[in-house]
Amino acid sequence: MLELNATFIGQIIVFLILVWVLAKYGVPPLTRANSERRKKIADGLAAADRGQKELEAAATRSEQLMREARERARTIEDQAARRANELLAEAKQNAEGEGARIVQAARAEADNEAARTREALQREFGQLVVAGASRLLEREIDPAAHAKLLAELARDIARP
Repeated sequence: MLELNATFIGQIIVFLILVWVLAKYGVPPLTRANSERRKKIADGLAAADRGQKELEAAATRSEQLMREARERARTIEDQAARRANELLAEAKQNAEGEGARIVQAARAEADNEAARTREALQREFGQLVVAGASRLLEREIDPAAHAKLLAELARDIARP
């Protein structure tokens, strides 16, 4: 059957001593190194998760800021359009008022010019009438009577 000799027993004893030495001095540093490496990997994965979450939060924040900026831009654009419409309406109203004033001034000037022309025509007509009457009568009318006749004639012509 099995022959146990001294060499075999010696090899078993050396093997057991070798296992004990490795278990006492070789395995703990390997276990520590393995443990540290696992911890570094876990820390790296946790940092990657935190980074990913921060990236998502930053993306969300940037989208929110862009929405707010667009909204502010729309508000400013609306205010500018409203102000432009107000200025346009105000300018139109001022232009209409100025146009009405210019038309009124032109009408007043035309009325004044028509009155001056009417008076000049009345005077000229009076002088022509007096000159015609003077020729008909072949005599000169005195200046006082002449002025009186012109004034009466002007009043008569001015009446409608």
